[in-house]
Amino acid sequence: MLSPLAASIYGAIGLAGATGLGVGGFAYASHWPTSQIFGRTLIAPRHPDQIALTFDDGPNPAWTPRLLDILAEHQVHATFFMVGKFVKTELELARRVAEGGHLIGNHTWNHPDLSRTRSADILDELTRTNDILGGIIGKPVRYFRPPFGARRPYVLKLARQLGLIPVTWNAMTTDWSEPSADTIAQNLIKKIDSNQRRGWASNIVLHDGNHRALNADRGPSVSAASQLLDRYTRTHKFLTLDAWI
Repeated sequence: MLSPLAASIYGAIGLAGATGLGVGGFAYASHWPTSQIFGRTLIAPRHPDQIALTFDDGPNPAWTPRLLDILAEHQVHATFFMVGKFVKTELELARRVAEGGHLIGNHTWNHPDLSRTRSADILDELTRTNDILGGIIGKPVRYFRPPFGARRPYVLKLARQLGLIPVTWNAMTTDWSEPSADTIAQNLIKKIDSNQRRGWASNIVLHDGNHRALNADRGPSVSAASQLLDRYTRTHKFLTLDAWI
């Protein structure tokens, strides 16, 4: 049996061969957030004074409610890419997100790396999550973020067949492992300001949950989001991703 690392390498080689890319090229095309080699994803438009706050891996009963309170205090709506298995457990919390006027997107059922997932399993991941989220928001889900940003041509093609718009990002830091809210905020401030200088809006990824389990400590991420709101609400417009379609 191959080790997980060896299996990953051999899987990448096989997929790279199928797409005519080297291993390095496949890794870039499938995981780099701004790569459009395997198909177009929504990133950000040329509106340097706009910011989309997006949160992945929830809903999380430990921290999503506090995050919702902070967003409400600033009168800002955000986009939440939710994991289906957590939505099933936290239906009322997911409904609270929707009732707060926030946009909800599909982040798969189990949070797998879709660049190395069987096609049938990808279909199951997306449709199960679409079904449970659609029941909460009362209409079809329109937005999808692949876990880890990982995709291949089939992933993006299937998403569009299901009526989903694939979304990546242009501003993220390691908030899932960084214990300092100040460090998270400062890293994102640098990215936002860099995007603005280059004429782009910022599509920010933070995490209100952890794909491995509920009740993860996301205090630093939530505090960092609060710092960004305090800094930019007077100079930038915060919006949800559907404003960019």
